[in-house]
Amino acid sequence: MRIGVVTFPGSLDEVDAARAVALAGAEPVSLWHGDQDLRDVAAVVLPGGFSYGDYLRCGAIARFAPVMTAVRQAAHDGLPVLGICNGFQILCEAGLLPGALTRNRHLRFRHRDQWLRIETAGTAWTDSYEAGQEIVIPLKSGEGCYVADPDTLAELAASGRIVARYLGENPNGSLDDIAAVCNETGNVVGIMPHPEHAVEMLTGPSTDGLGFFTSVLKHLTGAETTGVPA
Repeated sequence: MRIGVVTFPGSLDEVDAARAVALAGAEPVSLWHGDQDLRDVAAVVLPGGFSYGDYLRCGAIARFAPVMTAVRQAAHDGLPVLGICNGFQILCEAGLLPGALTRNRHLRFRHRDQWLRIETAGTAWTDSYEAGQEIVIPLKSGEGCYVADPDTLAELAASGRIVARYLGENPNGSLDDIAAVCNETGNVVGIMPHPEHAVEMLTGPSTDGLGFFTSVLKHLTGAETTGVPA
C-alpha cells in the first residue's frame, strides 16, 4: 500500500511521517509541493513544520501549492488525508476541514507529551482505536488554538466529528478542548499533536501514535470499517 507524504518548503516532519507509514506496514512515497498528481498513492499525509515560513498565516500559502489541487480533488473523492500540526492548519486553510488554528492563547510555544482522549474511532485514521481511549503523544506548536463559530462547534459535536480532545490542562486554549477534527465523511482528519513521533519507544513517550497509520491501512483494505464517524 502506497501512502504519500507531502513536503512543502519549510516542512520539518516528513521523514518522521514516512517512517511511521513504514512502521505501520505501508510504502511511503515522497510527494513534492509542486507535484501535479499524487502518483497513485492510496492516502496522503501532510506533515508538520513551517510551510513557506508560516508567513501570512500558517498554511495560508501552502493551500495554493500545486499538489493541493490534487489533494483537494482526491479528498472530495474519498482519498484518506491526514494533516498533522502544520498539515492540520493547511487542511483548514484549504477548506477541507472547518475552523481555523490561531496562536496559542498564552502566546507561548508549547512542547510537551500530551494526553488525549479519542472521541471518534470511526474515521479512516482512528479505526484502530476505541472511543474513549486515552493516549499520549507529543505536542509542539505555537499556533495550535482551534477556533470555530458556535454553530460549527455544535455541528461538529452533534455529528461525531470531534476526533480527539485534550486531557488535563488545555495546552493552547482550543475551544471545547479540541485536538483533532474530521470532515463529514471521515476520510480527512486534522490533528494538532504529533502521532508520528510516538510510534516506537526508542524516540517517543509511547507507541500510541502508530494507530493513526495502522487505521488507514485497515480502512483501505476494508477491514471492518465504514470511514464514517460513529
